[in-house]
Amino acid sequence: MEFRKRDFLAALGMGAGMSLGQGLGAGGALAQTAPKGKDLGAVPPPPKRAVPHRKVTTRNLFKVQEGYPNGVAVVPEGVWVAEQKAQGYGQSGQRVKEAAWLYDWNGKKLKTVMTESTNTSGLAFGNGHIWMGANGGPQGIYEVDMDGRTVSHRQIPLGQPNNGAGCHGLTWHDGKLWIVANRIKGILRVDPVTWTPEFMIPITTERWHGSAWDDSHPGGAIWMITGTSDINRYVMKDGKLTHTTTCGLMKYSATTGELLETAEFLEGTADAHGLDMRDGKLISCDAGVGPPGFEGTGSPNAGYVFEINFV
Repeated sequence: MEFRKRDFLAALGMGAGMSLGQGLGAGGALAQTAPKGKDLGAVPPPPKRAVPHRKVTTRNLFKVQEGYPNGVAVVPEGVWVAEQKAQGYGQSGQRVKEAAWLYDWNGKKLKTVMTESTNTSGLAFGNGHIWMGANGGPQGIYEVDMDGRTVSHRQIPLGQPNNGAGCHGLTWHDGKLWIVANRIKGILRVDPVTWTPEFMIPITTERWHGSAWDDSHPGGAIWMITGTSDINRYVMKDGKLTHTTTCGLMKYSATTGELLETAEFLEGTADAHGLDMRDGKLISCDAGVGPPGFEGTGSPNAGYVFEINFV
């Protein structure tokens, strides 16, 4: 039988096609055989834990006699209150010394200490000294003795040496200073002697303010003032600037930074700024301060120190 060259090439092509077809799946695609891996015993992550949420109301205790209160620190004698006379908000519009007042719980002023802090937002008391957080002038943390002498003025760590930006809250606990740091958006634990940052809790909201220690959680927890309407806190309505922020609370583990609980303030409650804890109850103050050009917030509780009650 004569075997022509054309027949040979056709047969060769058919054989190649059959061989290739053994590795093709439906539609002619190359079959993919997944290699069998070793079972490492991995388990899927647990479902995300629901964060408990509550609501709170406020009860006024007393009104400070002057200025804008924007920080509180509970002590055995009563409560220290920080004055905020922010640049542009105070009567003079100039940088002036701001006070730390010691009040008893009946609203009687026991002591006044003048400090170099400007546009103060955050107050703590520890080692016999007042700690003021400045957001104006030379920013940073002012450590002040009972005679009004500045013991130290230092910038918030992890920033520029001459400008660590401002803060919105200070808490003293067990020899450590917790700083609600604006620039790094975190609650920073600092050794007050060496000024070394030791631990940070990332802030998970767009508005933050005062902070307080809570012993009721194992290892401790930090409460922090927060709020809604994060971007446009003030809007023009009927020709007037209107305050739109609703205050809230966040509670973080002081050892892991985990968010433990949230809360929201009911309508008509005070506008919280400073924060501390007294006998298991949160204490705050309503600064009543608005942005430049806005005379106050219109809050009927402006200037009051108040307690926060969960409902």
